[in-house]
Amino acid sequence: MIQPREIAILGVPLDLGAGRRGVDMGPSAIRYAGLQRDLRALGHRVTDYGNLTVPLAEMVAGLAAPDPTDPAEAANRLHHLAPIAAVCADVAETVAAHRAAGAFPLVLGGDHSVALGTVAGAAQGRTLGLIWIDAHPDFNSAETSPSGNIHGMPLAALTGRGHPRLTSVNGFAQRVPIIQPAHVALIGIRDVDPLEREALLTAGIHAFTMHDIDRQGIATIMEQAIRVVARGTEAIHVSFDLDVVDPHEAPGVGTPVPGGISYREAHLAMEMIAQSAKLVSLDVVEVNPILDERNITAQLAAALVLSALGKRIL
Repeated sequence: MIQPREIAILGVPLDLGAGRRGVDMGPSAIRYAGLQRDLRALGHRVTDYGNLTVPLAEMVAGLAAPDPTDPAEAANRLHHLAPIAAVCADVAETVAAHRAAGAFPLVLGGDHSVALGTVAGAAQGRTLGLIWIDAHPDFNSAETSPSGNIHGMPLAALTGRGHPRLTSVNGFAQRVPIIQPAHVALIGIRDVDPLEREALLTAGIHAFTMHDIDRQGIATIMEQAIRVVARGTEAIHVSFDLDVVDPHEAPGVGTPVPGGISYREAHLAMEMIAQSAKLVSLDVVEVNPILDERNITAQLAAALVLSALGKRIL
């Protein structure tokens, strides 16, 4: 029996954190896949609040001008730091407001830097567990990132590592770290930068790689992950990057990596999260319609949201 929820959909068409354009169209593609209609068919009450205003990359040069007093910006190691921090602060405030009103915030990205704001807002005033499902750990900082792209840094910032404008979400009232490393489970990673690997190994985060999934199976991994993030926390947020799924089944992502989880493994992961009855907020990110085929990646994203919110086979 599905427990009806009040769901607040928020689009964040941000692509400033990525090196490849196109994920700004992700929210529209996921909506086009029938997300709102299908959530209502499950019995949920749904309000789509549209998209937050996000600066376009073509117009962001002035907003992203390096600050000569900031070594990270002066060295151009954090691309578009100022506008990304501002957008994430807006996301955090909006998500916190929806949560305070009793709604379930459902955020559609956009690149994965969006999750910095989503998680900060969801964690406001409570201890949150975080399941991060992704091909990449997103645990870089200015010092470790080969590219300087901020979509590879949000998990590090959420756990207190990185530039102050990211770890504090641009002044949004929040403790630092926003999430304790012991309350994080990484699932499905298979593409890790060398210095990022070192940082991750010393951080105290529970990381379940594709090697672990291959050996133990996704059901066992999800049971472990849910136990990890539920220990000492009040609720769970899930951040789902579509590039965790194998590119044969999810081609429309900005940073595809071969050897990902299957369609059914992705659904089982979300079904098990739903069965935990601890999920209070969700973001799905990195759908790139430019690289997609007949919108199948966006359709998968919408279907995974349904599984996370109670849809079952029987």
